[in-house]
Amino acid sequence: MIDDIKACFEYETYHEGENKILKVSMEHCNFPPSIEYSEICMGKLIDILERNSGINIIILTQLREYEYDFSQVSLLIELTALYRKLTREERKYHSQLIVDPNHERYIKGSYAEFQKIISKTLKEDPFAAFVELKRFHRREKTKLNIINDQRHSMTQQMFVRIVENILEQIERLKIINLLLPHADKYEVGSRDLYGNIFHPTTRPDFMYTKLVTEFPDGNLQDSYIFKSGQDDCEVNIFQFEGNIRTLYHLIPPEFLFEEDLYQLLDDAKRILSEHKPTQEEFVNPERMREVFLNIGKDLLNDLIQHKNLNVSEEMVDQLAQALLRYTVGFGIIELLLADPKVQDVNINSPNGELPIFIVHQDYGDCYTNVFPTRLEVESWATKLRLISGRPLDEANPILDTELKVTGFSSRVSALTAPLSPLGLSFSFRRHRDYPWTFPLYMQKNIGYMNSLAAGLLSFLLDNNATILIAGTRSSGKSSLLGSFLVELSRRTRIITLEDTFELPQESLRRLGYNLESLKVASALSSPGSEVDPSIGIRSTLRLGDSAIFVGEVRSKEAIALFEAMRVGAAANVVSGTIHADSPYGVYDRVVNDIGVPKTSFKAIDIIVTTNPVISGLKKYKRVLRITEVRKEWENDPLQEKAFVDLMVYNPKTDQLEFSDELINGNSDILKRMASRIKEFAGDWDAIWDNINLRSNYKQAIVDSCLEAGMKNLLEADFIVQANDQFHLISDKIKNREGKLNSERILFEFKEWLQKEIRKRKTEI
Repeated sequence: MIDDIKACFEYETYHEGENKILKVSMEHCNFPPSIEYSEICMGKLIDILERNSGINIIILTQLREYEYDFSQVSLLIELTALYRKLTREERKYHSQLIVDPNHERYIKGSYAEFQKIISKTLKEDPFAAFVELKRFHRREKTKLNIINDQRHSMTQQMFVRIVENILEQIERLKIINLLLPHADKYEVGSRDLYGNIFHPTTRPDFMYTKLVTEFPDGNLQDSYIFKSGQDDCEVNIFQFEGNIRTLYHLIPPEFLFEEDLYQLLDDAKRILSEHKPTQEEFVNPERMREVFLNIGKDLLNDLIQHKNLNVSEEMVDQLAQALLRYTVGFGIIELLLADPKVQDVNINSPNGELPIFIVHQDYGDCYTNVFPTRLEVESWATKLRLISGRPLDEANPILDTELKVTGFSSRVSALTAPLSPLGLSFSFRRHRDYPWTFPLYMQKNIGYMNSLAAGLLSFLLDNNATILIAGTRSSGKSSLLGSFLVELSRRTRIITLEDTFELPQESLRRLGYNLESLKVASALSSPGSEVDPSIGIRSTLRLGDSAIFVGEVRSKEAIALFEAMRVGAAANVVSGTIHADSPYGVYDRVVNDIGVPKTSFKAIDIIVTTNPVISGLKKYKRVLRITEVRKEWENDPLQEKAFVDLMVYNPKTDQLEFSDELINGNSDILKRMASRIKEFAGDWDAIWDNINLRSNYKQAIVDSCLEAGMKNLLEADFIVQANDQFHLISDKIKNREGKLNSERILFEFKEWLQKEIRKRKTEI
């Protein structure tokens, strides 16, 4: 038995960065690889730590890796130091107490019990040693009252003092102090108490990412399951008393596999890793993933047959998906980004020491139970280089690209040294599979805009306004720009221009849009083969009659964009996003920082400002104002009142509200647009009526779909169809009655809407 235990505790030590790691192989052990739940494991680790100094991290391996960080290892190091000291001093205690044969016979039984507590129990179960020694001390102290022999009494007094001294030293141990608050739950022989202070991160052998799988001692705020392909992923949200931090606790599907399946995946990964995907294969990541998924399935089936395992076809699919994620994929990052409630995923340096952080739709900034290793983040960097065809090294420490996987797409920013001196860091911005729509934004639980704003923006887009969306980082600019695309007629040719694809181009093509996507060089990348953004924008003017959407205005390309706005004025929508927090902030950035001439700035019709609003510890994204830019000014648009708000956010009502200027018909932009349309020319009431009509039909969509329990109809595929019907009905009634009869249009639209909802319910 002793030889078996020795064999299963083979270990190595190595350095990784600033850490000295003790890795213990427990593959042949018949007890759990756990400090908290195995006294044998804890005792053997103390023996190993006695022989090896400077250990920061302990990793136990048995199909999975269980990693204990320095905060936990330091408890064992302190215990080891005391254990070493007491076992060395034990001989001295013996020589002090056993002065002649009579004394030895008298104290022999008690001393043997004391010796066992110090030399065995202390290292295997320190809290049990503490409890036993306290009881032992009380019993030995009581003996002083019944001893008549003076020499025996002196020996007993000395023995009690030795026990008291050792008890004080044990009581000062940090591990004991951390366990004492849980002492009321302590049962003799149970090790459950240690689960309160030892929380290893865990990972199967086939993956590099570490997870803290145990639930923390906190308040469970929410629990839900989301789908990643065919797999179910469980999420639990925890908050803690006296702490403003929120924990996003993820349980990946692969952590629920049986143990024999881990060995199967480990074998498959080892075989599959012999083939390294080439840059040519990464040119089409979707196709590459499909090929590797099929190869993985075939490989797993061969291994299952070879090992005579009984594995269902459904489980083989799950195993193949996990194998794909942890070979050519991005591992657990893919699961985090598959959660529709996760908006951002951030990996900070130094790698391996910090958890992944996310931004959650309902709970804002959270930390996770996921710890990526240095090996894993380096593999992500390599894959991103191959996918993007862009460098990421000391000469080019910034990489912007996009990651597309079935179920989600995201924008990725990667940093390395010297810009990020502690190592690689990443930021993944998740995009929805389908574009946002105005009705989605109008839902009460989202509240990004109301029906009034949707009606006004719909009118502006239908009448070819030039619009800039302004906001800070993570304010929803790109998502709002994508929703603008859904509002355009599918008869319109659209050209998008981005340095990293964020607009939902593929979804729009599937919906039947006439869309051309152009990709230009990133403003942060070194000069290379990619086209300069300003040249890209100018090229759009040679591509015929088209609406132009620019992902983000950052630098000198703004001059070309405003040129496009001036050329496209009154003919097509031209729109883009820019980092600014107000209309004047846009002017200051564009004119003073970038150098666009003031006369060119006047090409903007509308500035939509979107930013988060704060309520307590939570942030909510909102459209804060819709502002028109008038043309009659010379030097300063702010002082000369060129910025006129059409709608302004009211924080008390949490609603966008019409300004007096708009209600009173004092809008130069809307009047100019109306002057080109027979039904609206010179008739402000007709303009106002049409804005309200658009507001009402969009609200009807939201109300009817939610009432029918068909929230999915707020997505782009149905909204595009509904927008088409609105225009068809409007055109039909205008031709029939010679005017736009808003009441009749709304009535017929609602009839169509109810009929379509009933039809789709029947199909379900």
